[in-house]
Amino acid sequence: MTLQEANNFFENLKNNTTKKSEVKVYEKFIYILTALKDRTFTTDEIQSLETELSNLNLKSNPDNRKKFFKKALSKFESYLKETFPLTSKDYYTNMSVSLGILFGVVFGVLIGQRFDKSMGLSVGICIGLFIGAFIGRRKDDQAKATGNLL
Repeated sequence: MTLQEANNFFENLKNNTTKKSEVKVYEKFIYILTALKDRTFTTDEIQSLETELSNLNLKSNPDNRKKFFKKALSKFESYLKETFPLTSKDYYTNMSVSLGILFGVVFGVLIGQRFDKSMGLSVGICIGLFIGAFIGRRKDDQAKATGNLL
């Protein structure tokens, strides 16, 4: 499946659905595919991208379309990150915030053992969220500066 075919496919899906959650997934795919068309790749790299798109089996007719295409989007983003050092907008911020909240909960539980449990947990989550957002934003800025941002 070529980049243009995939783009047309997701545009068609976007126009034929009324569910906002599905539309967001389709728009993210369209954003990535459009950004890839604007970049310059060698013929081997383009062939590799098209092979990966074909391997995702996008034209299959799944029961739960949102779940299927969200999983396919995640696989495609991982492929882009591993094969080409390309990331989508706010990739690192989203990842770091998630990890920050996770470690914030652990930190909050440790603080909660010494002091008030609910207070420690909420403070830990807030601190983890803040630190994760800060680190993620810096990593996104670095990716943009090096030209690895879609």
